[in-house]
Amino acid sequence: MSTDQLFLYYKTVIRPVLEYCIPVWHYALTNAQTEQLEGLQKRAIHIILNFTHGMPYMSMLFVANLGTLASRRDDISHKFFEGITQPSSCLHQLLPPQKDHSLTSRLRTYEKFQRVFTCTKRYCSFIQCGINNYQERLTN
Repeated sequence: MSTDQLFLYYKTVIRPVLEYCIPVWHYALTNAQTEQLEGLQKRAIHIILNFTHGMPYMSMLFVANLGTLASRRDDISHKFFEGITQPSSCLHQLLPPQKDHSLTSRLRTYEKFQRVFTCTKRYCSFIQCGINNYQERLTN
C-alpha cells in the first residue's frame, strides 16, 4: 500500500476511534493519558513513514501533515459547544440561561453564560467545561 492510502486508512479508521466522544471526556484526561494518545499517533506515523525514526514528534507531524490530537480535541470540542449554543440544538436546554444582553453589552468582555466554578477541573461536566473554556470564542 502507498503512504497516501495508509494515511487515509489512519484518518478514516484509527483516528475516529481515538476521538470517540471527545466533547464529553477530553477535559478529564490526565497528562499521562494525553501522552499515551499522542504516542499512538506517533507510532502510526512511524509505521507509515519509516524515515521518521529519531525525529522529534512535532517534526513528524509536520512531515505527515497532521496536527496533534490535543489540538484536534480542542477544536472539535469548541465546534460542539458552539453547536449546542444554537437554539435549534437538541442539547440547548442543558445550558444555563443566558445573561441579559442589555446589561452585559456595555462591558469590556461579554460572555453569554455565567461561568461555572467547581472544586476540581476533572470532575465537572462537559457543559461546564464548554462554558468556562469556549464561550469567549463564540461568534455573536
